[in-house]
Amino acid sequence: MIVVEMKAVVKPSQCSAIDEAIRTGQFISNKALRLWMDAKKEDKIDKYSLNKYCAVLAKQFKFVDTLNSTARQASAERAWSAIARFYDNCKKKVKGKKGYPKFPQNNRSVEYKNSGGQLSKDRKKITFTDKKNIGTVKLKGTRDLNFYPIDQIKRVRIVKRADGYYVQFCLSVDIREYAKPLEPTKRCVGLDVGLKVFYANSDGETVEIPQYYRKAEKRLNRLTPPTLGLFHSPIRISKVKAITVFVK
Repeated sequence: MIVVEMKAVVKPSQCSAIDEAIRTGQFISNKALRLWMDAKKEDKIDKYSLNKYCAVLAKQFKFVDTLNSTARQASAERAWSAIARFYDNCKKKVKGKKGYPKFPQNNRSVEYKNSGGQLSKDRKKITFTDKKNIGTVKLKGTRDLNFYPIDQIKRVRIVKRADGYYVQFCLSVDIREYAKPLEPTKRCVGLDVGLKVFYANSDGETVEIPQYYRKAEKRLNRLTPPTLGLFHSPIRISKVKAITVFVK
């Protein structure tokens, strides 16, 4: 299983629709977790019980019914994964806290299974067909989705980040089928990681320290509210923070 990520070019109306879909998925996860907490031992709540509970929620709440059925099931499965991890830690008698499931408060993604999204012929656009009115989203990226068959795309995930929205395609691919075997060079090189240089090898070559974190830190210091206006700085600061955390 590999994940191919593409940048989503969205309109303001689509942004609000995606946010609504993410909040709906979080609501379903919380309701599924509450069902498990309030259930008795005789109820025997499992993964399939939570999937059936999604249909009950769709009848009770209209905004849940507007989300695709597979996306509802994926949100319930997210809650069950936390429950299953808690059960496994208890069976293995892990020391300390066992990771009791908590209610998600700030979800950043919504996931669709085999249905709910349809790629265009050129694989540069995707149309979400549920009633959240997300519509057609343009995709930007260096990866070519035409390289992979449609049957290998098992899940589609919309992720919200500080610098925008991304669409992730989960592909059922065996990398060994595409990776070429490496030929041995029959030559050994010694590497030494240091403080003054990034590394030095046995041939006498050195590579300087790139200092990505220091450069991102300087950018973050320049974008503080006293330097920029209070109304323009938060968005730019959040983008630089995302870069800084990624580099760190």
